[in-house]
Amino acid sequence: MLNITIICIGKLKEQYLRDASAEYVKRLSSSCKLSIVELNGEKLSDNPSQKEIENALHAEGKRIIEKIPKGSTVYTMCIEGKQRTSEELSCEIDNLAVTGVSSLVFIIGGSFGLSDEVKKLSHQRLSMSKMTFPHQLARIMLLEQIYRAMQISLGSKYHK
Repeated sequence: MLNITIICIGKLKEQYLRDASAEYVKRLSSSCKLSIVELNGEKLSDNPSQKEIENALHAEGKRIIEKIPKGSTVYTMCIEGKQRTSEELSCEIDNLAVTGVSSLVFIIGGSFGLSDEVKKLSHQRLSMSKMTFPHQLARIMLLEQIYRAMQISLGSKYHK
């Protein structure tokens, strides 16, 4: 069974987002072993300088890197990443599994993104859209797309 880890900066604050996350975790339990690792974001001033942001990204990046399971294929979610259709993501996950990859990691940074160190570890940089979404919502969208990818693989009617 495929192991999928989502490493993210920040916790889901609103109950409706926690409920949505729990629902997708439950749905995915039959097709993969999923874990979500929530890491605290660095505290920044109200109007942070570029240096303060860089320091925060570096500190968050170190904590993220420590949580990446060894031998994992890493996807970073970032604005400059490549956009994929749901079918393309499903096919990519299937192809990785066929080649012996058993562990995937998806990383969602905080509001200022991800450090260059984390991005350099990435096998693929993915973007959900050219639009900007709250990071909490991005997690739910990612969970849904992982679920959809699994359902496409199974040939289910979920994906129409």
